[in-house]
Amino acid sequence: MKKRIYLLAFLLVHLVSGQEKFPKDAFRSPLDIPLILAGTFGELRSNHFHAGIDIKTQQRQGLPIYAIADGTVTRIKVSHWGYGKALYVAHPNGYTSVYAHLQKFSPAIEEFVKKTQYQKRSYEIEVFPEYGKLKVYKDSLIAYTGNTGGSSGPHLHFEIRSSVSEKPTNPLLYGLDVRDATNPTLQGLYAYPLSPGALVNQSEMRVQIPFSRQADGSFLAEEIKATGIIGFGVAAYDRQDLAANQNGLYELEQKVNGTLISAFDFDSFSFGETRLINTLIDYEYMSKYRRRIQRCFKVAGNELSIYKQLKNDGKIYVEEGLNYTVEINLKDLAGNSTKVFIPVTGRREAPLKKKEVPKTERYIVAGKPNNFDLGKAKLYFPANTFYHDFYIDLRAKGDTVTVHNNSIPVQKNFTLSFNTEGYEESFLKNAFIARLDDELKPNYTKTYKRGNTFTTRTRNLGTFTLAQDTVPPKIRPKNFKSKQWLTNYRYLSLLISDDLSGIKTYEATLNGEWILMEYEPKTRTLTYNFDDIILDKKQCNLQVVVTDNVGNSTTFTSSFYRK
Repeated sequence: MKKRIYLLAFLLVHLVSGQEKFPKDAFRSPLDIPLILAGTFGELRSNHFHAGIDIKTQQRQGLPIYAIADGTVTRIKVSHWGYGKALYVAHPNGYTSVYAHLQKFSPAIEEFVKKTQYQKRSYEIEVFPEYGKLKVYKDSLIAYTGNTGGSSGPHLHFEIRSSVSEKPTNPLLYGLDVRDATNPTLQGLYAYPLSPGALVNQSEMRVQIPFSRQADGSFLAEEIKATGIIGFGVAAYDRQDLAANQNGLYELEQKVNGTLISAFDFDSFSFGETRLINTLIDYEYMSKYRRRIQRCFKVAGNELSIYKQLKNDGKIYVEEGLNYTVEINLKDLAGNSTKVFIPVTGRREAPLKKKEVPKTERYIVAGKPNNFDLGKAKLYFPANTFYHDFYIDLRAKGDTVTVHNNSIPVQKNFTLSFNTEGYEESFLKNAFIARLDDELKPNYTKTYKRGNTFTTRTRNLGTFTLAQDTVPPKIRPKNFKSKQWLTNYRYLSLLISDDLSGIKTYEATLNGEWILMEYEPKTRTLTYNFDDIILDKKQCNLQVVVTDNVGNSTTFTSSFYRK
C-alpha cells in the first residue's frame, strides 16, 4: 500500500512539474511596448547560439524596463563589451531573468552600482549583491534600455534562465506575445556525400540542390541521384510579422519515407556547449561564403543536447535501385512551417567531381595534444582544440607564422610562442603578437612577456607576426573647451583613440579625486556625469590618463568653471 501511495505521489509531482515546465502566466513582458524581435533564441551567431531574444526598442534608448515578476537582484555586471550593463534577477519559482545592453539602472540599483564603482575605482565591475538586498517587484522599474556593450543598435537583450543550472531557455515559451504568422524562409538546400565512395549527382563533394515552390506553399527539390551514405543541410531563417530581420529557426525535422530520423529544437541549451554551433553548421562553407548551412545530420565532435530525435546520426544510406523521399520541415515557435521534399534515386554513376583532401607534412589528431616547433615560433594545441582530425598547414618565415586558415573551427584556446632573442630592446618594449587581417593590418592579441618569450592564447587561426606600437593614444575634448563655464552641463565627454594595439586602461581625476568615466568603445567616448560628485570649487582641474595595450600613455589636462 505504501509503495502505491509513494508511486502515486511521485507521478503527481512529475505531472505537475511537467505542466509547469514553462509557466505561461508567471511572467509579464519586460517592456510596455509591442514585442518586435531583432533576434530569436538559439539564433546562429558567430561561434555561439543566441541565448535570449533581442527586443526592438523603436530605435530609441531610455525606455523603461520592468521586473517580469517579484525577485531579487543576484548579479550586476558592467563591461565595455559583451552584455554591457546587465542585470540578473532571481525569482522564487526557480528562474532568473537577464536584461542586457542597458543604458542605466533604476535609481536604487544605480546608486548601488555607482557606489561599488567608486569603491573599486573602476567602470567595469561584476558584483553579486547579498540575497534580498536589492528586491524588485513585478511591474516595478528596474532599468532603461540602451546600446551598451557589444550591441550594434538600441535594443533589449532578454533571457530567462534556470536559477540552478543557469541554462538559458527560450523566453517565448513563457507566453510572451509576439505577432508571427509568417512561415520560415528556405534560402538554400544542400546534399553531402559522407561515406567513402558516396556520390550525389556524380559528385564526392557538397552539392547545392535546386528547388521550386509548389501550389500548397511547400517546395519540391529536383531529383538527385546518389549512392552510399549522404546527408542534407539547409540555409534558412525565420521572420516575425512586424520586422524584416532574418531570425533563427526554432525547430527542424527530417524524415525519410515518412520516418523521422533527426529533429532538433531550441527550447534550451547550456552555455558550455554553445561553441558547438560550429559542428551544427557547415563551418567551411560559412567561412568562405558568409552563409550558415544547418546540417540535418551529426558530424564528429557534435555533442549538442538540442536533438529530440536522432537515428543513424541523421544520415541516410542510399542503396542502388531504391527510391527515397526526404522531407525537411522548418518550424517557428508560433506553429508556422515550411516543408521541402527531396526525391532521391539510388543510382551509381561515374564521378565527375572528386573530393581532394589537401595533405601537408603535419597532421592533427584532435583527441590528443599536438606540439609543433617552427624555429622562432612554437605551437601547442591541447587535446580537443579541434573537432576532427586533419592535415594542418603551418608555415614560418622570419617573424611571421601562418597557422592554417579560417576554414577550420577551433574549440579551445591554443598557445603560440615567439622566441624574441636577438631583437633590440627598443623594439621589444612596445612589441606584441599581432594577427594579420585580410588586408595584412596587424590586430593586437593579448601578449604575455616572459624573458625572451612572447606568448598569446587564441582561438583564431591565420597569420601572426611580431608588431610594434610606439604611438600613444589620442585624447581630445568632445563637448567643452578649456577655461569654459560648464554650470548648466549635465556631463562632459572626451574622445579617445589608439591607432594600433588598442585602449587598455583609462583613469580620470577631478581636482585630484578619482571620478567615474563611462567608456563607450563603439563611439570612443569617455563621459563623466556631474551628478556623481558635488563640486565645492568654481575652478575644476581635470586630468585623464589613457594607456594602450603595450604601455604607451597619454595624459590630458584641462580646467573649466562651474558653480
